[in-house]
Amino acid sequence: MSIRRTTKTRRAMTAVAITTGLVLTVAGCGGSDGGDEDKPDKGASSSSSAKDNKGDEQEKPEAPEDDKALAEGKDGDISVVIDSALRDGGGFVTVSGTVTNNGSQSWLGANWASDERELRSNGGSLSGASLVDNDGKKKYLVLRDTSGRCLCTKFNGRVKQGDTASWFAQFPAPPEGTSKVTFQVGSMPPASIEISEGE
Repeated sequence: MSIRRTTKTRRAMTAVAITTGLVLTVAGCGGSDGGDEDKPDKGASSSSSAKDNKGDEQEKPEAPEDDKALAEGKDGDISVVIDSALRDGGGFVTVSGTVTNNGSQSWLGANWASDERELRSNGGSLSGASLVDNDGKKKYLVLRDTSGRCLCTKFNGRVKQGDTASWFAQFPAPPEGTSKVTFQVGSMPPASIEISEGE
């Protein structure tokens, strides 16, 4: 009799455990259905927000005009782009841009060097560049240090065919209020540029 009760008790406990497990499983499935419904919504909203972000990226306006080149010119097979001319509070103007070698041979920039004896050691560089204030009738040469090194790019090595190199040159700043000047280097035609105020 006690064995029979024990067996029945075990069967009942097993049945209760199985039933409890099934109830929990069904409840878990039911709960996860609701949760899964929420999750796709979140995924949908995040994917839609991602789409919105992509849409925003596509709808962004074009680059501002400030990013456009100030001037472009050619010196033989060399294409010259002037990207900026910034007036600094220190009393000088920094002109910068790029050169691209479109020729069949490498280029050193020797014809851009200055004829001044003091600047001869600069080799291929922008030491021969100048700014001209046409209204003030004044020409500004590249700044140099006490050792005769120009405050400009020195092309150490050649610019190979098809390559582009960045450059800069610093000049004394024209008087306040003078914003339009002409940049000249090598045999490139003079390029009119506008000086902008630096920070």
